[in-house]
Amino acid sequence: MTLALHITIQTPPVGLVYGLQKGHGGKFEIEQIQHSTGQDLHFDWVIDVKGDKQKESAPGFGGPFVQGAPPEKFLYVNIGTYAGQQLHSGWRLKIPLRGITWDMIDQANAGLETYVQGTAKNGAPTCATVKPFSGWRLKTLPKK
Repeated sequence: MTLALHITIQTPPVGLVYGLQKGHGGKFEIEQIQHSTGQDLHFDWVIDVKGDKQKESAPGFGGPFVQGAPPEKFLYVNIGTYAGQQLHSGWRLKIPLRGITWDMIDQANAGLETYVQGTAKNGAPTCATVKPFSGWRLKTLPKK
């Protein structure tokens, strides 16, 4: 089973490159590369859902974008040099997968989404583990 995830990085610093990390350790690729103009950035993942909801209280996650060990799996958005930009600095934004339940997965016809503030109080890009993390919610489809 797979699960579609969408993240909006709100008002990131201008002039930086952002991208999704696919792979682990020193062997990774960057996908969905975007250049920040200060407007919101949008990224989409599809991850694997593992486990048996009849036997396990929480789902497990896998796939080429999923990082970390259970139960603290997460996704990386790479920034600056980590996203392939020629800068002196690079950052990683760690998006936790905690809080996703079997019930949410069952109802997630359009997937799940979350929003993250893109700029820290000091003006740098938000990086490391998102705090506070507002969590995941059911993604709503645009009205026609």
